[in-house]
Amino acid sequence: MRLLIVLAIFSVLLIAAIAYLLTARRYQSSESVANSYDQWTEDGILEFYWGEHIHLGHYGSPPRRKDFLVAKSDFVHEMVRWGGLDKFPPGTTVLDVGCGIGGSSRILARDYGFAVTGITISPQQVLRAKQLTPAELNVQFQVDDAMAMSFPDASFDVVWSIEAGPHMPDKAIFAKELMRVLKPGGVLVVADWNQRDARQKPLNFWEKPVMRQLLDQWSHPEFASIEEFAELLAATGFVEGEVVTADWTEPTLPSWLDSIWQGVVRPEGLVRFGLPGILKSLREVPTLLLMRLAFGTGLCRFGMFRAVRNHQVTANELQAAVDMKAVTH
Repeated sequence: MRLLIVLAIFSVLLIAAIAYLLTARRYQSSESVANSYDQWTEDGILEFYWGEHIHLGHYGSPPRRKDFLVAKSDFVHEMVRWGGLDKFPPGTTVLDVGCGIGGSSRILARDYGFAVTGITISPQQVLRAKQLTPAELNVQFQVDDAMAMSFPDASFDVVWSIEAGPHMPDKAIFAKELMRVLKPGGVLVVADWNQRDARQKPLNFWEKPVMRQLLDQWSHPEFASIEEFAELLAATGFVEGEVVTADWTEPTLPSWLDSIWQGVVRPEGLVRFGLPGILKSLREVPTLLLMRLAFGTGLCRFGMFRAVRNHQVTANELQAAVDMKAVTH
């Protein structure tokens, strides 16, 4: 009897592992990213457990026990302070790149008085963000591609982005777009998932398959290291001085296990979403555990980036000046 039970458990785990691997959401194009977020937004499971902030929380350094959803909103305020944005006046124009369902955008507008534009590649996220945003807040949302943004050069005082970079297939283009839409003297503040710099220490035999799953399961083409992305920002030619970086792995690390724990402490989700929701939620647990493993062992790091836009004129700005001069003459 014991042998039959063991064989049954083994069979279930084997089938689950095969299903997990076969149903990976591999990156194919920007459309595959949009589709993934559309599905996550439509079913409401992610919002139920993660709240309006689809990003990690900040638990302090050293980390301390904190409510999961409170840690997420705290992250936004910590990022504002780290980037020096708390010194910016009300009315400052902010572009939130990869805004999700607008949690950060609403805090930036409500608590700091900023005029915020949030963009995401997911139409369903834009729809949900609008539904959640009070009319009195100076926030607007639109579908846009961070790899080719529709905004003119030098459009915003601040460009803000949380955990969007892993979805970008060409980090150099992403870096240039972030800096391009900043006004001269404007500030870029980015928080992102990064991998260890493999140029200094290549991935070993177990890290390679783990990284493969971290990419494939959540529509990520690749992770950049903190060092690499800082270099790419500097290489745009738009950065004044140095790119400032920081490692926030320690204060964000509890988020991974806390996100799994939500399924235990909030059992009402089992009733609300039924068996399909339970299975869909359970399907994400291995990836969350792999993320905890990767960030806990140094394979991945949580990177922070701050850069100031210099006064270099872009080709588009130069052409606009020429066109304006032609009109006035």
